[in-house]
Amino acid sequence: MAAERISGDFGSTLKAARERRGVSLRTIANTTKISVGALEALERNDISRLPGGIYGRAFVRSYALEVGLDPEKTIEQFIAEFPQTSVTVGHHAAEQQELEEEAHESNQQTATTFVRLIVVSVLIVGGLVYYGTRRSVERTPVSSTMPPDSGPGSVPPPVSTTAGAGTRAEPPAPLSPVAPGERVTVALVATAPCWVSAIVDDQRVVARQFQTGERMAFEAGRTVVLTAGDAAAISVTINGEEARRLGSPGQLVTVRVTPDNFKEYLATAP
Repeated sequence: MAAERISGDFGSTLKAARERRGVSLRTIANTTKISVGALEALERNDISRLPGGIYGRAFVRSYALEVGLDPEKTIEQFIAEFPQTSVTVGHHAAEQQELEEEAHESNQQTATTFVRLIVVSVLIVGGLVYYGTRRSVERTPVSSTMPPDSGPGSVPPPVSTTAGAGTRAEPPAPLSPVAPGERVTVALVATAPCWVSAIVDDQRVVARQFQTGERMAFEAGRTVVLTAGDAAAISVTINGEEARRLGSPGQLVTVRVTPDNFKEYLATAP
């Protein structure tokens, strides 16, 4: 006879021991590889979520070790409180559900890791191309009309500024100035570990992993291009106003914020 919910204080004893230790169910699940759902059921005295026989007792032993209880005494209490027949028969449906939950969690973790690897790979390739091009330019020989060195006191002649006969080379046109008040400030805080890149007015100012609670702000006259490896792991404000959520958990997202379009990203945008 299979008993699924049996009254008693076994689950309460486990929960009380866990809370005294200040350990979360997620921490125990990560250490023991037992799903959070099965651990919650164990604390509710719901053994229908446990596999049968020695495997169920192995779950109890692992939990007891994580919360500082004597594993042998805990198993004795478990067997005494729940009839032996209730834990010797395997629960096929529960095992199937556990496998599905573990597969779902594994798929989510794999997808997140894959996205992060793609981002890192793109950055590495971009860096190699940039430095390769830069070194190629630095190694390109420059023709010179300087006469042979005549000694330590020799001075090279000035470089001609003429672009042709009777024509003077014009200096490059300066960037148009940004009028006061036509700037945009983007501030972010990482709510979970997240890779972040920011390009401010065409200059990359950061590209690295942010830790939980880390903050940074960027002020631009033209554009702020913000890229996050996990759209749900950062909280953003623009010009002091809360921005809307940039994407879903695990999503790689890039946004381009300017003084003209920043209102589109605000949480209160019309």
